[in-house]
Amino acid sequence: MPHYPLSLLLSCALVLACSEPPPGHLQPVIGQPANPFLRHAQTRLEAARAAHRAESAPADAVWQLGSACFDRAEFAINDAERAALAEEGAEVCRQFLAKHPDKPDSAPSHYYLAMNLGQLARVKKLEALGLVGDMEKHFLRARDLNATFSHAGADRNLGLLYFKAPGWPLSVGSNKKARQHLQRAAELAPNFPDNRLNLLEAHLKWGNAAEATAERAGIEKMWPAAREQFAGPDWAASWADWQARWETLRAPPQSPRP
Repeated sequence: MPHYPLSLLLSCALVLACSEPPPGHLQPVIGQPANPFLRHAQTRLEAARAAHRAESAPADAVWQLGSACFDRAEFAINDAERAALAEEGAEVCRQFLAKHPDKPDSAPSHYYLAMNLGQLARVKKLEALGLVGDMEKHFLRARDLNATFSHAGADRNLGLLYFKAPGWPLSVGSNKKARQHLQRAAELAPNFPDNRLNLLEAHLKWGNAAEATAERAGIEKMWPAAREQFAGPDWAASWADWQARWETLRAPPQSPRP
């Protein structure tokens, strides 16, 4: 399913203990319910709630609600609303997993439980590091059960988690693990813009000039196909984020003139 930026977690929403959103994050438009991204997320949330309440609810109604809660929380007007939405999404996934912990089709519930814990981490700033272990556990389980779900979402978000989180002894941050998972996400779903942009941003942060140059060329080549593959209103907010990030990243930094 598509995700609104900061998506993914914001980028992974894993600003963790920090209160600042990642570069390119689309801030909600406070007091403007006509915001098309917010309106789309709210419509999807209402539909997901109705589907989950239905007597003959489809098998995927649980994770669809978890996904919709996460997406709607991206446009919360305050921490209380974000926390309420994230807790709703996390709880419905927890209830499902309590009954079906090891079923192959439980991967999406592990995934969206971790995603909504990421939203809570944005709110519970001082407690955010305490949520990291649970996020890591559920992303790893989702990866084991279905590595390709959400365009390699488990590897993508594990990579961002290890990239953004503080290192030992405070938390799980690790450049080695970040690179492993970000590269794996790009290999599993090479046409998904978030995977490629995350990897490029990491290479630039680590000073890997050759790898960054190669990744830029790869993104440039796949961009038109991605535009066609991920089209329509479900992807509009994601494209606003991806395009802004790509415009910043596509040209290598210029050396200052002497």
